[in-house]
Amino acid sequence: MPTIDEQVDILMSGAEYGDPQTRETMRRELRERLAEAEKVGRPLRVYCGFDPRTADLHLGHTIPMRKLRQFQEFGHDVTFLIGSFTSLIGDPSDKDTARNQLTREQVMENANTYAEQAFKILDPNLTRVRYNDEWLSTLDFADIIRLASNFTVQQFLVRENFKKRLDGGQPIYLHELFYGLMQGYDAVAQETDVQVGGQDQLFNILVAGRKLQEGMGQRPQVAIIMGESLPGTDGDIKMSKSLGNHIPIMAEPQNMFGKVMSLPDKVLPIYHKLILGWSPVQLKEFEEGLKSARLHPNEEKMRLAREIVAIFHGADAAQSAQKHWDEVFRSHGGLPEDMPEEVLTADEKVVDVLRRLNMVASGGEAKRLIQQNGVRLNEQPVTDPQASVTLDMLPAVLQVGKRKFVRLIAKS
Repeated sequence: MPTIDEQVDILMSGAEYGDPQTRETMRRELRERLAEAEKVGRPLRVYCGFDPRTADLHLGHTIPMRKLRQFQEFGHDVTFLIGSFTSLIGDPSDKDTARNQLTREQVMENANTYAEQAFKILDPNLTRVRYNDEWLSTLDFADIIRLASNFTVQQFLVRENFKKRLDGGQPIYLHELFYGLMQGYDAVAQETDVQVGGQDQLFNILVAGRKLQEGMGQRPQVAIIMGESLPGTDGDIKMSKSLGNHIPIMAEPQNMFGKVMSLPDKVLPIYHKLILGWSPVQLKEFEEGLKSARLHPNEEKMRLAREIVAIFHGADAAQSAQKHWDEVFRSHGGLPEDMPEEVLTADEKVVDVLRRLNMVASGGEAKRLIQQNGVRLNEQPVTDPQASVTLDMLPAVLQVGKRKFVRLIAKS
């Protein structure tokens, strides 16, 4: 087992607070907690919360999960908390408008596979899974008033996203202020020693959680705030389910492989750092290799895609996904051998075929893709939104983007 100082170095790696003094305070408090835990033989209570606003966890969520895994490896009590009650509001931390409110039925349906997804990273035998409606749904109005009396409105309104909306005349709804209060109470209910989260959770963990614990007579938790966010597939904006630039943990191997291959070259170092856990020495050598052209970005991206798919689906699935990619992009003609087939019984507009086969989300998306040369028929760009597939063209291959294919055939 590493020494306490070695554990502190590992557990604080990647943490960032925007303030050296706060970092030093958290480091000192963590060391004190670890020393006390070792002395009395009680593991630290550590948790991170995940709100099931949608059914998918994505690669960005695995960053705090890996920190939880480090705590597990040092023998601590780790809880994967599903925000079954906080999701009813939705975290306003990094939003410039209020979120839509979900029903409890929607939330629980989304949460159905969260634990299964988390166990791709966490040890299922060492992970406590809890839902925060266990304690939040039992609070009455008097409880809420008592909890709210620990905070001022100003503490919430100085937060950047609320301040921006206030200055711009945009509405801030009262229920949005409750989110930080609710997350703070998660820490109280679990008597948490350590909470892990991303930069967007800085206020909720470091201010709301710690202050509420103090107000309730508990020792304030140590905040482990992960410093870097994983960029999405656009390469610029933080990976987000709501923005659609995410790579779901449960994506099919071929789809996951393709999404990784679509990443801009510039994000390769941070993906190796945050997803594969490469050391500074490895990253420096990697970046120098890319700069000198000793390493080819596309080959390195392909290796990254294999490794990521193997993490979540196994080595065999990674090899299969690689084979599919090679068939599509490296074989003659660039067409996969196993594409689905659909029977066409009459002439039909390309836009209508795409909608009917769910290759696009809407007619508007189909037309936009056509305008951007993103739709091909028999390997030729479709340039007219009114274009049709006629029976005398069959068999024909219809392609959307880089990964969606269908072979259209005549009725036999």
